[in-house]
Amino acid sequence: MQMFDYVGNRKYFFILSSALLLIGLVALIFRGGLNLDIQFKGGTQIEIEMESGDFDTDKADKVGTEAIGKSIHTQKSQTLDSKNSNESISFLVVKSSGKLTDDERNKVLTALKSEFNVKEDGEMIVRDVDPSIGSELLTKGLIAVILSTLLLILYIGIRFNIMSGLLAGFTAVVAVIHDVLMMVAVYAVFNIPVNDSFIAAVLTILGYSVNDTIVIYDRIRENSKISRKESIKDLVNNSIAQSMSRTINTTVSTLICVITIYVFAVYNGIGSMQEFTFPLIIGLISGTYSTIFIASPLWELLKEKQAKKKAAARPAKA
Repeated sequence: MQMFDYVGNRKYFFILSSALLLIGLVALIFRGGLNLDIQFKGGTQIEIEMESGDFDTDKADKVGTEAIGKSIHTQKSQTLDSKNSNESISFLVVKSSGKLTDDERNKVLTALKSEFNVKEDGEMIVRDVDPSIGSELLTKGLIAVILSTLLLILYIGIRFNIMSGLLAGFTAVVAVIHDVLMMVAVYAVFNIPVNDSFIAAVLTILGYSVNDTIVIYDRIRENSKISRKESIKDLVNNSIAQSMSRTINTTVSTLICVITIYVFAVYNGIGSMQEFTFPLIIGLISGTYSTIFIASPLWELLKEKQAKKKAAARPAKA
């Protein structure tokens, strides 16, 4: 059975990734940027206790928005009852773009109470969110990503010195950036609110994706010691093929767990859990793709160019 030529077909994978990212870029331009959640742009958040979790958030969005003429986003949330751990309390979480005045809050609450089964004398939590807090969180998140990236380049550069370490580190980071941008593209296309859970998911995927890439790099390093006469192209193709089952099995088992949690969160209306697991699903799929079809084939391409430059420079020195 003939082995699939991952390196020879890399241009198709590069084109596919470029096309998907271009769609995300167009969506970003069309929408005027990402849909930042209340943590980053500020506003008012109201949590209203409901009789049950059976209510339509799309209808709640419409009712709230029509009541005050400002954009209102709602979602479901559930917590365990402190008095009875066997029961849960359902909340309708209302988020506004911009802080609401007392009059606007009252109008939203009145409109929602007239359309939905709000619990009488139920708990209600109102808080204003300062955008400066979200801005600080975003800045710290970006710093964490940059520091992690630099440390990854340094670590891979030292560990995979036989693969031209810094070159291997660079291509691994390109794959990670690819995954982050793919997550951003999905959020832009579907206009999903970006919040602190997204940043946490990005940092999680950063580590997961690099770990997958290192598995294949390890195989390339070991094979390069065994088959010194093998071409770089064959070396990379063989290493990817040998690592394929482990990479796929690891990703599938992780995806099963994460998707199960996501379905559970959707069924029970646990918004915070959905917000964290959804970007993880996107990142896991993208991470596996970039590990196999981006990182190693890109390393081979740059390594071949590096070798040609060295070969061309030898006669000139003589």
